[in-house]
Amino acid sequence: MKKPVPKFKGKKKPFKPGDQEEQVIRLRMPRGRETLGILEQRLGGSRQKVRCLDGKTRICRIPGRLKRGLWVREGDILIIEPWEFSGDEKGDVVYKYTRTQAIALRKRGMVKQLEEIDEF
Repeated sequence: MKKPVPKFKGKKKPFKPGDQEEQVIRLRMPRGRETLGILEQRLGGSRQKVRCLDGKTRICRIPGRLKRGLWVREGDILIIEPWEFSGDEKGDVVYKYTRTQAIALRKRGMVKQLEEIDEF
């Protein structure tokens, strides 16, 4: 009979928090007409209300190419591209930041600007 093949060769090292080096996180930043926004409310039908960095609240939709792969919840940080026509009221969701990326944005102070807009 054949010997069973071991799953791991050698010993597993126990995880120590100080062992891993700090990794550099590359963030996608808004380009051109794009702006940052925080999802306020989901309206249904791939539409949501988003508070943007420029102080406007837009009804934004998720385009068809992203509809199946992009799941959003209230409080998520998004990149919004305003429409050419009626851009002050409507826009498209271009990108959603992950939890780690959102933490990095908060450290940079980008999200703080969004939260201050609500105080006006």
